Amino acid sequence: MLGVERSARGRRWIERLEAGRFHIATAISQAHGLPDLLGRVLAARGAELHSVERFLDPSLKTLLPDPARLQDMERAAERFARAIRNGEKVAVFGDYDVDGAASVALVERFLRAHGQSCITYIPDRLTEGYGPSAGALSGLVEEGARLILTVDCGTTGGAAIEAANAPGAEIIVLDHHQADEALPPAFAVVNPNRQDDLSGQGHLAAAGVVFLFLVATIGVLRREGAYAGRPEPDLLGMLDLVALATVCDVVPLKDANRAFVAKGLKVLRLRLNVGLRALADAARLDEAPSTYSLGFILGPRINAGGRIGASGLGARLLATDDEVEARAIAGKLEALNAERKAIEARMLEEAFACADAAIEDSPDLPLLFLGAKDWHKGLVGLVAGRIADRFHRPAFVMAIEQDGTATGSARSLPSVDLGAVVRAAVQQGLFLKGGGHAMAAGFCLDLAKQDAARAFLRESLAGPVRAQSPAGSLQDGALSARGATLELIDLLERAGPYGPGHPKPRFVFPAHRVTRLRTMAEAHLRCTLVAADGGRIEACAFRVAGTPLGDLFASAEGGTLHVAGHLRRSVWQGRESVELMIEDAALCGEAS
Repeated sequence: MLGVERSARGRRWIERLEAGRFHIATAISQAHGLPDLLGRVLAARGAELHSVERFLDPSLKTLLPDPARLQDMERAAERFARAIRNGEKVAVFGDYDVDGAASVALVERFLRAHGQSCITYIPDRLTEGYGPSAGALSGLVEEGARLILTVDCGTTGGAAIEAANAPGAEIIVLDHHQADEALPPAFAVVNPNRQDDLSGQGHLAAAGVVFLFLVATIGVLRREGAYAGRPEPDLLGMLDLVALATVCDVVPLKDANRAFVAKGLKVLRLRLNVGLRALADAARLDEAPSTYSLGFILGPRINAGGRIGASGLGARLLATDDEVEARAIAGKLEALNAERKAIEARMLEEAFACADAAIEDSPDLPLLFLGAKDWHKGLVGLVAGRIADRFHRPAFVMAIEQDGTATGSARSLPSVDLGAVVRAAVQQGLFLKGGGHAMAAGFCLDLAKQDAARAFLRESLAGPVRAQSPAGSLQDGALSARGATLELIDLLERAGPYGPGHPKPRFVFPAHRVTRLRTMAEAHLRCTLVAADGGRIEACAFRVAGTPLGDLFASAEGGTLHVAGHLRRSVWQGRESVELMIEDAALCGEAS
């Protein structure tokens, strides 16, 4: 688009709607009475003439899969139903991130609706690390649990599960992480990403898997007549938790995930969940909930507990119905999030410097492998994500321990399967442990094998990373400042919610003059873009100071740029306006 072959971010701008689908866009607009722009947005995201309604109104009625299609689901649901019917003591072991916390809260609320409670266990991220340990599961057995659910973890916890089996406990794994062929010796392993699962639901977050598990459990209990004299649990009222986890775990917003988020946002607007309501108030969230507020306001605060030393706070907040407790936990998470930001800023500054030096020495590096002794291991995942985005290559970031090991996180690029490479490194004996998704993974490393591990990763990732070049940036069309209206945002929201797999529309604003440029918090910038006809739009870009994009704007004040980004509804003192969130820019009239 506009002849841009290399933008400030090193991207080639490409029209998102392929030439062969223009007729689909036109047909969608005409058949459904939609504006041309919305027809183009829908067609560019895979909508066909017969599927438009599912895009405009993603409903659970049409998109929720049959839970029984997942391997082990019926076996797991029947066992859980038996535990509920017999009043057995149940324990839930969850991960410490948003997806894990939401999954724990779903189970806890489901049991509470049946007049029962459970033991919950969230491992300490800093001292215990990811996933179940033999000591933790054995401790739950000692507390009387005979059925243990592991949520958002457990697929790689074979040794821990075997230890818990010995005294007679039964384990149900509810997970979505990538799995090897050999599964843990659990009573049931419900994971759409296990290699023998043919359900096609591998895009679900753990909370989505748990939701299907609860649907299946209700089906079992209903057949047994358990609800003859009492109401069934209100699963639809828990969709705010599923939406939160789905957005924060950055899974593709396709099929059921779109319905989870669309309907979950409606539930969230009712402010029924005491914990989420308290957290929104603590964060001073005064606008209608959106995927942005889930992913960038509420999610980071819940994660802050697990990242810097209070792993169980998120699950407690999402599960509680106590107003006083909720406000107290929300206040703690708000404070921890502020502390997290300060630590992360220091780590980012150091990591960017290390990455710049590594690329200067070897410009063709297929990945960045960074570590330091004083880096906080609860924040290495955030830093890895920033590194991968800024330098457009996979990033492995480690916190080095005093015992000669390192704990790290890795983040990838689209179409570069990081999880498979990390699991291969574990199988080769190069990582002590590791696993994750295609886009994100965690690992533990013996520093004595650091050079061998780095060499293996470079060899494994060089081809896939090379295949990503040159990087392209897909654009949904060109707009002028005067055309960026609240009515346009209302129109675009009809095709939402947006996220991975269903990307937010990105528009190019051609040859707009950059005025009133200013810096905020030493890292972000704001400006006003002025079109040739005098139309204006306020714009901002986060974390761009010192980057090629930030430098381009600094040199272009008073001049014109092609600017790309997505539109956002901004609310200030009760007044709504349109704001452009800048994602990229290019000089006018240059093809490279």
